[in-house]
Amino acid sequence: MFELNQVRVHRDNRDILSVDNLSIPSNGFTIILGHNGSGKSTLVNLLSGQTQADSGNVTLNNTPIHALSQKQLAREIAFLPQKLPDVAGLTVQELVRLGRFPWRGVFGRWQNNDEEIIREAMVKTGIKQYANNLADKLSGGERQRAWVAMLLAQQSPVLILDEPTSALDIHHQYHLMDLLQTLNQDTGCGILVILHDLNLALRYATHIVALKQGKIEFSGEKSLLFDEQRLTELYQTDIKLLDHPKQTEQKIAVVV
Repeated sequence: MFELNQVRVHRDNRDILSVDNLSIPSNGFTIILGHNGSGKSTLVNLLSGQTQADSGNVTLNNTPIHALSQKQLAREIAFLPQKLPDVAGLTVQELVRLGRFPWRGVFGRWQNNDEEIIREAMVKTGIKQYANNLADKLSGGERQRAWVAMLLAQQSPVLILDEPTSALDIHHQYHLMDLLQTLNQDTGCGILVILHDLNLALRYATHIVALKQGKIEFSGEKSLLFDEQRLTELYQTDIKLLDHPKQTEQKIAVVV
């Protein structure tokens, strides 16, 4: 369980994130929603240990995030930022291999099962055939899957991804979300994802955190999304929920 208490992040003479109390399950599929500038990336940067709050506490399973060493943090949380680092010159397999570094021994020795973990990660993400290709030469969707394979190879119990679908076409968006959902359901790995697409949230989320102007607008189970007025207030746009034509108990959001 992630917990935030009295957290404030202050930039340019204002609080860009202000959270009194927030709990997020670390074994669910949590989707973080909100308009641009609402504090979503700041929140996941806190949860993933990329930055520290100016005040307040951020803990994972009762341990302060900032108290974890870089190696300990990487063993607990795998993080994929919105802007992917430069990987010029690395093959896909070499990129995925980076996910194993938190688990290497004192002298950096590879374990017997490292190569199998790397192979399985590439198979699960459908990029095994590109193992020897340069990662920066792949298409956007293929490159994104290579990075997700690196996260899988890291074998952390929590994965945090900042807008992983933003550069993908519709087909690859759903393929990636299916992959993350399967990982969550089959292994219990916790998934936290920032999304802009409300319909992806309606389809895949088990839990929701909604931000507005740097504050928590609402948070809790997915059922909170089944409220047109709540969504309309969050996005300041009239939103109508319709029944999915093929899936019972599923909703589709449209702007009216």
